[in-house]
Amino acid sequence: MAVTRVIVIGSGFSGLSAATSLAGKGYDVTVLEKNSTPGGRARSFSASGFTFDMGPSWYWMPGVFEAYFNKFGKSTSDYYDLLRLDPSYTVVFGENDFMDVPARLPELQALFESMEPGSAAQLDSFLEQAAYKYEVGINQLVYKPGRSMTEFMSPRLLLDVLRMDVFQSFHKHIRRFFRHEKIIKLMEFPILFLGALPRNTPALYSLMNYADISLGTWYPMGGMYKIVEGMVQLAEEKGVRFLYNQNVQRLEVQDGTVTHVQTETGTFEAEVVVASADYHHVEKELLPKASQSYSDSYWDTRVMAPSSLLFYLGVNRRLQNLRHHNLFFDEDFGPHAQEIYTHPQWPKKPLFYVSAPSVTDPGVAPEGCENLFILIPVAPGLQDTEELREKYFNLVMDRLERLTKQDIRSHIIYKRSYAHKDFIQDYNAFKGNAYGLANTLLQTAILKPSLKSKKVRNLYYTGQLTVPGPGVPPSLISGQVVAKEIEKEFAPPVGVNV
Repeated sequence: MAVTRVIVIGSGFSGLSAATSLAGKGYDVTVLEKNSTPGGRARSFSASGFTFDMGPSWYWMPGVFEAYFNKFGKSTSDYYDLLRLDPSYTVVFGENDFMDVPARLPELQALFESMEPGSAAQLDSFLEQAAYKYEVGINQLVYKPGRSMTEFMSPRLLLDVLRMDVFQSFHKHIRRFFRHEKIIKLMEFPILFLGALPRNTPALYSLMNYADISLGTWYPMGGMYKIVEGMVQLAEEKGVRFLYNQNVQRLEVQDGTVTHVQTETGTFEAEVVVASADYHHVEKELLPKASQSYSDSYWDTRVMAPSSLLFYLGVNRRLQNLRHHNLFFDEDFGPHAQEIYTHPQWPKKPLFYVSAPSVTDPGVAPEGCENLFILIPVAPGLQDTEELREKYFNLVMDRLERLTKQDIRSHIIYKRSYAHKDFIQDYNAFKGNAYGLANTLLQTAILKPSLKSKKVRNLYYTGQLTVPGPGVPPSLISGQVVAKEIEKEFAPPVGVNV
């Protein structure tokens, strides 16, 4: 059966990846985007001379991006310029207690050794294991569609899985190597990207430390949105059509097949549909009940990654004591973690993150000014009011000003907040989540919501609520994985070389 017409709902990283991969095989692909610009959570906006990335701000796993563009005979350098940050980031443990994390391994080893004698050798042993996990995890496991246990049944892969500490917690794993509290906090930090506590995250994900330490933290000059622009340009080169302000209202299903995608302004015929929009929203709001794969109780029992309270600030002076990436660990993460994962509530003493991209890239702010992005991780599903946002703005600014020893508030000339209500309004995000589904052991691979509908034969899902999971590189991979599944089940157009 030769299928040509594919509708992709949403133009986040996974949607762009799926659309371009399918167009590259000869499919006729149209992307329907709810908002006025592409990128999903990675959109950008400009105000008062500042350019703000709205979502992702960390560029890790550069090989995943390079491999994606290489598939089409391109390179990342064809679309944007990368700079490796050094230091990679700074951790603020308290007043006058800042730790710059160096990009070069010998310097990092010296830093570890100064805190805990013998830890440099332990770091080498840890990274040797983590490198193996990265090689198998990123180059093999994450490209599995997670539709059947048989995908993991080769003796070699089963052995690899056992060697990768899938059944041990990251919390326990890291303490086999290190004892110093600051080193442990530093090494557990990347796990926060996965949306779960180290106690509930498989030790497999020490591969994130390898990505952090060995592969480095990078920045695309001009901002993270340059990646989106490059991906859209490549997609259009492959023939993908983009239609914006197309809020999908309904999927018409006949005899177990989606026949049309209906938006507020029109109806589009479809032979295959790829939902890069929020999985829960597509299931519960766009499909008839008989075509839904998962119950309300199923969704209610999913462990979600955090949401975020974000502030985009334009400051009319250059600031001191801030790097490009700054992690404020000046409070105990234990209570904050409980307030995210165990007893969801607004945190009393939250940890927070500040990105100051203008430290690296003056072009994202007017001359002599600073561009700040502040993120507080919070539980999904919370009440979100302007009063609460302002309370937390002042709470964070009090600490930020005290720890960096400068007045910031009186120099703010632009301010915008973003939280649960906005994630729901802009992205139909389930419970206002920011990162998707947490990567716990019981929500890994085949235990995630399936990338193919169980009830609708030509409906597929991609993005952070299905395999392989949350984050920019996994989303990029997710689109490629779903495209391969479509190629298997709905043949590319006749005459196209695959």
